[in-house]
Amino acid sequence: MKVLRFDDAGYSDFVSELDRQAMPSTDLYETVAAIVNEVKKRGNQAVFEYTSKFDKLDLTDETMFVSEVELAEAEAQVEDSVKEAIAASKRNVHSFAKQSMRQDWTSTNAEGAQVGERFVPYDRVGVYVPGGKAPLVSTALMTAAIGQAVGVKDILAATPAGPDGKVNPSLLYALKESGATQIIKVGGAQAIAAMALGTQTVKPVEKIFGPGNSFVVEAKRQLVGAVSIDLLPGPSEVLVIADDSANPAFVAADLLAQAEHGGDSVVGFATPSESLLEKVKVELEKQLAQLSRADYIRQVLDAGTFVLITKDLEEAVNICNVFAPEHLSLIVENEDAWLDKVKTAGAIYVGNYAAVAVGDFLAGPSHTLPTGGSGKSFSGIRADQFQRRTSIVRMDKASVQKSEKYVAEFARVEGLDAHGASVSIRANS
Repeated sequence: MKVLRFDDAGYSDFVSELDRQAMPSTDLYETVAAIVNEVKKRGNQAVFEYTSKFDKLDLTDETMFVSEVELAEAEAQVEDSVKEAIAASKRNVHSFAKQSMRQDWTSTNAEGAQVGERFVPYDRVGVYVPGGKAPLVSTALMTAAIGQAVGVKDILAATPAGPDGKVNPSLLYALKESGATQIIKVGGAQAIAAMALGTQTVKPVEKIFGPGNSFVVEAKRQLVGAVSIDLLPGPSEVLVIADDSANPAFVAADLLAQAEHGGDSVVGFATPSESLLEKVKVELEKQLAQLSRADYIRQVLDAGTFVLITKDLEEAVNICNVFAPEHLSLIVENEDAWLDKVKTAGAIYVGNYAAVAVGDFLAGPSHTLPTGGSGKSFSGIRADQFQRRTSIVRMDKASVQKSEKYVAEFARVEGLDAHGASVSIRANS
């Protein structure tokens, strides 16, 4: 782990580097642009060629989609305990989503016009679930199940299959339970392009949700306009802010859990307490010895973990607001007062017992959150992102008459005579 004290020579420079902006490299931009362009021009054929190249899987128009037979086989293979966990997570996701949905409203403005907003679910959305070392079963719930709760009727899921053409049974079951109406065995930038632009067999979606690698994120960035997107989530990250009230075993456990995400994940720990840090170091070694992936996790801790001994908690929170972590674990005395000072974090876990992993799998809010500093301008996936918003204005003659003189002034200043006339003709009818 990289450990820096507030009075170390390199401390200020390191902290300044935590103020991040997520920008693609030129090479990444060009590579993804080429993939998107080929899918746009050649549809399925381009998708199949890239899937063969990157995932070593040969697809056809028929095998591109997960069949009903495959879904039934997957359901039969999934253990009852896994089904129970998926049901528990979906129950919480649905409950949280329904409480955070935007609701229609109406009011009357100063001139007497009725104004308001209407919210309706999208007709068709796409969700991307990454493949890789572990099947991200929970991501199906944290994306598709939110759309299901909101009332989206048509949900296309994309997830890469292995070279044998199989998708993890638990993931397939979770996608079906979360409302996926179609599932394609495609990953990477080609999956995002297929969902956004459509192909010979893939009907395009209206909005795309979900995390992915740098190619997936860049494809989402480039296709804004052709389709709406949720956010641009990259490698996972956590920042733990703690004082001497923190249980060092709990802090160490969260750092290890974050490191388990992979070599590109970011693990941060900021504390004004050197004694807490020493206790956490002891716990890290003790707990690492019990983990099946200890060597892998140790590599991540060595390469992607930083520890900052700050002057005080105020400085630690200021660093958080600059860093904008995906996950913040806040374990301090007088926690509500410090919570009020946090402005930028994708999700905040407050207190010794708020394990980040519960948020990853079960709590209810989506675990698809902004990373790489984008939390300063993006939020995580939420229910209202699955809703279209439309404003409504309803007027009678009296409200038009009260509005006329103000509209006339705007029309005169902007040189738009017809605009003014369209109101006057009603007011004087």
